[in-house]
Amino acid sequence: MVLAEAEKHFRVEVREKTTPLSRTERRAAMALYDAILPTLGDNFNEQVLAGGPHRCKLLANFGVGYNHIDVQAAAKNDVRVTNTPGAVTDATADIALMLMLMTCRRAGEGERLVRAGQWQGWHPTQMLGMHLSGKKLGIVGMGRIGQAIAQRAHFGFGMKIAFFNRSPKAVDVPAVQASSLIALAGQVDLLVVAVPGGAETNHLINADVFKAMQPHAHFVNIARGDVVDEHALITALTTGEIAGAGLDVYENEPNVPEALMALENVTLLPHLGTAALEVRTAMGLMAVENLRAFFAGEDLPNPVN
Repeated sequence: MVLAEAEKHFRVEVREKTTPLSRTERRAAMALYDAILPTLGDNFNEQVLAGGPHRCKLLANFGVGYNHIDVQAAAKNDVRVTNTPGAVTDATADIALMLMLMTCRRAGEGERLVRAGQWQGWHPTQMLGMHLSGKKLGIVGMGRIGQAIAQRAHFGFGMKIAFFNRSPKAVDVPAVQASSLIALAGQVDLLVVAVPGGAETNHLINADVFKAMQPHAHFVNIARGDVVDEHALITALTTGEIAGAGLDVYENEPNVPEALMALENVTLLPHLGTAALEVRTAMGLMAVENLRAFFAGEDLPNPVN
């Protein structure tokens, strides 16, 4: 459907490989095409974007996050950037709730036990986890996705909501805005991060945050991998500073540290946040609409720069 829509408006060349573009391919693409629809693995950094003017005038990013694109370098070289906000909100919030349940109720650990043939049957103290209902949830970043998580957690599980945001934020659920990230971390049973990636949020979740958390608390990341200091997270999980974690993203995707994979108290997903057919279709159509509007001389629906 997405390709058919694109072909209504453009001559389209599709790259069959699903691996990220190499630096050579990225530089060549800037010279060969009028526009590019990159995905999150395609790193259009300053080295790739420098040396304009380029034939490519638009990077229509497939996704809401665009920390793999140097937006300032793009602007310097007369290249516009768009993204696909809105389309990913509900799917990403759903994944956050799934990870919250999986880490708190030890679902990944339990499945591994069954698959390994080591389950010896039910007993009263088997794999006791933390009940989610009624607990206090801390959300870092109260944008579209953060608010969607808050709605699901409060109205679905009766959770108390606290959050940290760079600016004051009014939300549609009962929630208290914390004075600082550290203050938030110290008062919640579960901490979820839902901020954009990029230089401003790199390692926002660090050793100080994990040290502030309570030993029974769990951590979930559905944002971007570089938001979390993975070494600090591994330390927190192995020393008992926190009880567990649920991750959908990683600092150096697709590479996941061996130390994380060896831990039983962490749930690891392969970046499934938007992996629903309806959602990926909506993302693609939104990217195509950005492309169509740009070349029609109309205002961009979803400009980043």
